[in-house]
Amino acid sequence: MDSFAFSHGGTTHDVYRSGSGPAVIVIHEMPGLHEGVLRFGERVVDAGFTAYLPSLFGRVGGPFAMGPMMWQSLRACVSREFVMFADRTGPVVSWLRALAVRAHEECGGPGVGAVGMCFTGGFALAMAADQTMLAPVLAEPSLPVGLTARHRAALGLDAADLERVKQRTREDGLCVLGLRFSQDKLSPPERFTRLRQELGDAFLAVEIDSSPGNAHGIGGKAHSVLTEDLVDEPGHPTREALDRVLALFTERLQR
Repeated sequence: MDSFAFSHGGTTHDVYRSGSGPAVIVIHEMPGLHEGVLRFGERVVDAGFTAYLPSLFGRVGGPFAMGPMMWQSLRACVSREFVMFADRTGPVVSWLRALAVRAHEECGGPGVGAVGMCFTGGFALAMAADQTMLAPVLAEPSLPVGLTARHRAALGLDAADLERVKQRTREDGLCVLGLRFSQDKLSPPERFTRLRQELGDAFLAVEIDSSPGNAHGIGGKAHSVLTEDLVDEPGHPTREALDRVLALFTERLQR
């Protein structure tokens, strides 16, 4: 895996790149570009894509840990790049859109895909306002923080960006894939309800049962579908969710 520094709009972040084929932007969760996100990136590469993994905050590598997650959450609260409580597009999305344009230029193909996870889950939706984005995936989108009913239903992007995404679903056949566990309070069900209302059949929702007594013994605090709570075994609903993500990339990008 090679790396490069990418700058746009006065902001610079390191980006790690591996693989060949159409580009997929993998936007990491808290506390950073940890081992679980890197493993997911490897699955993207194995499926025939070039994975671009920007490091937006935290350390690169190492295991997922709650302590660093809390520290990075506090840092994000005061960062100008991220919007944690307001229903609008954060400045970091402009940087991600520019990265997607560069990735498309480097890798070719009809466009690019993106996966946002938890804190960054909604970023993939905001990126879909750009024509370059063909396969956005929202893994347990957690922003804006769900302090009120309004926050829990908010999507974290400007009204104009939302209208542009809706236009693309009508005119370009864009579809948006969303993943969450049914009992996940960090990624509230109201957000998926709102996505269904706004996008209709263009929103493909995967809600994995994590209620008490569920058939697969998934805990009620399960949150990270593609990383920490992934059970990589055939027939498990998290593995089926992973396979569906990769299938979306194949369908939309390898044509």
